[in-house]
Amino acid sequence: MKIEQIYTGCLAQGAYYIESDGEAAVIDPLREVQPYIEKAERRNAKIKYVFETHFHADFVSGHMDLSAKTGAPIVYGPTTMKMGFEAIIAKDGQEFNVGKAKIKVIHTPGHTMESSCFLLFNEEGKAEAIFTGDTLFIGDVGRPDLAQKVIKDLTQDKLAGHLYDSLRNKIMPLSDDLIVYPAHGAGSACGKNMSKETSDTLGNQKKTNYALQEMTKEQFIKEVITGLTPPPAYFPQNVMMNIQGYDSIDAVLERGARALNPSEFEAAANETGAVILDTRDPQSFAKGFVPNSINIGIDGSFAVWVGAMIPDLKQEILIVAEPGREEEVVTRLARVGYDYSLGYLKDGFDAWAASGNEVDHIQSITAEELAKIKAKDANIHILDVRKNSEFLSEHVLDAENAPLDYINESMVKVDKNKTYYVHCAGGYRSMVFNSILRARGYDNLIDVKGGFKAIKESEKFEVSDYVCPTTLL
Repeated sequence: MKIEQIYTGCLAQGAYYIESDGEAAVIDPLREVQPYIEKAERRNAKIKYVFETHFHADFVSGHMDLSAKTGAPIVYGPTTMKMGFEAIIAKDGQEFNVGKAKIKVIHTPGHTMESSCFLLFNEEGKAEAIFTGDTLFIGDVGRPDLAQKVIKDLTQDKLAGHLYDSLRNKIMPLSDDLIVYPAHGAGSACGKNMSKETSDTLGNQKKTNYALQEMTKEQFIKEVITGLTPPPAYFPQNVMMNIQGYDSIDAVLERGARALNPSEFEAAANETGAVILDTRDPQSFAKGFVPNSINIGIDGSFAVWVGAMIPDLKQEILIVAEPGREEEVVTRLARVGYDYSLGYLKDGFDAWAASGNEVDHIQSITAEELAKIKAKDANIHILDVRKNSEFLSEHVLDAENAPLDYINESMVKVDKNKTYYVHCAGGYRSMVFNSILRARGYDNLIDVKGGFKAIKESEKFEVSDYVCPTTLL
């Protein structure tokens, strides 16, 4: 029997490939499904089932395309939700054979009402692993406030109560030597303080996971909901795509992978309401970019920040990318439901600059340069765009927190007539913030290279005492 975790760092998401005796199952696949198909073909295996732990909120699953291309049925746990595609709605405890292995459905409502875990029995009949979706993470559990966005009569307290019962009645009685394989790790907004580890034994989680310690249901509800912040705006839209259906990834790639020369690109920008999305690294962007474009670098938590910054999944997008990475950008946009890329700038930003078109830039300075400026004027405005939990943990004294996560609210704190020195943790988010505000007419923002890390390492700034954060949201 083969178990493979296929982890995607930019989404902090784990999909799983399970194979036994020429048959395979895939759990929680990403939207680009060809890698799963090719893996099975290389191993002379047939994909028999596509299992979904729940209706995902943070990404668009590949269940529909994988089923259409392989003939494998989609399997969900118990749900009454009407879906836009055929699926097997399994009963609690129902078992599915995959070669000589067996997968048992364990209904675990709480994160969402249809959430289920999948218990894997190996070829000798021993329970070996459990795929917990967003029910149980390493060091955390799924947040119970997402399904209330889809089902009106649910509240986060009701869902947290269901989660308490699911964990204690369905998961904790299982064997300590089971390997726990969750759907997410650190960096995902589906939980508030996940470990960087992507698997563990259930026994160790019983000892170390705060949510599995002895407590009343009331105490559990308070623990689980404390520290939650509003989820990204695209989450409910992704849920509905996963329930109702979506365009084939092949059609999305074909639509988005149109090469546009500078004049065609400019015409498309002028004739549509498209967002110009520049996916180069922050410092390359700062040196020169197409006016009014926004920077969300592909080499970061790209899909997550696109989802947070562009609220409408149907927003048309024009892409500026490093040459050769355009299809990667279109694919990663599609992972979170942005299916309306109109094309990309052929030969990248260099072609735009060479054509004589107008070019904009953002000033970026080092922490040492900022220290010299502050030495001359102690009243400069330093803007920290990290999450509030990061700011409260440790920050430059006199800095103001304006989280990128809530940019519309944060923008209110910025006076167009004043100069601000903007930093995040390492330089990625500050350029996102600066580019968006510059496109909205804020011209007096200066980026700090290397972010808070560089500022602290310079030892030229007074920093607050460190406080361990209770939430990473």
